[in-house]
Amino acid sequence: MSTSTTASVSTHILDTSIGRPAAGVAVELAARAGRDAAWQALGGSATDADGRCKDLPALPEGTTHVRLDFAVEPYFEKSAKKQADAQQDAPANRDSGAGAFFPEVAITFAVVPGEHYHVPLLLNPFGYSVYRGS
Repeated sequence: MSTSTTASVSTHILDTSIGRPAAGVAVELAARAGRDAAWQALGGSATDADGRCKDLPALPEGTTHVRLDFAVEPYFEKSAKKQADAQQDAPANRDSGAGAFFPEVAITFAVVPGEHYHVPLLLNPFGYSVYRGS
C-alpha cells in the first residue's frame, strides 16, 4: 500500500516459452536513497502459482531507486527436468546443458514517493523483457 511519503512495488513473471506464469522464482528487493547511496537489502519473496509476488517488503521512506533480483536459473533447471521427464526421449535443454542463458535478472529503476510501480518480467531461457505495468 502506498502512502504520500513512500513508493510501493509489485511484480509478476510470465514464462513466454510456455505462455504460463513462472511459479517458485525467488525475488530479492533492495532500495537506496539517492544515486550514490549504498543499497539496502530489504528481503524477498517467491512467485506464487500465478507468477506474482504479493508480499514484497515495504520500501523505506526516502527511497529513490529500487532493485529487483530474480533468481531464474533454478526455475529453468526445474522446468527443464519436468519437460524432460514428460518427453522421456527429448533433451532437457536446447543449449548445451545450460538451464538459462541469463541465470539471474537484476532490474533497477527509479521511484518517486506516493507512486506504485508494477514491474512485470517476461522471461524465457534465452532472453527477457521488463516494463512498467499498471
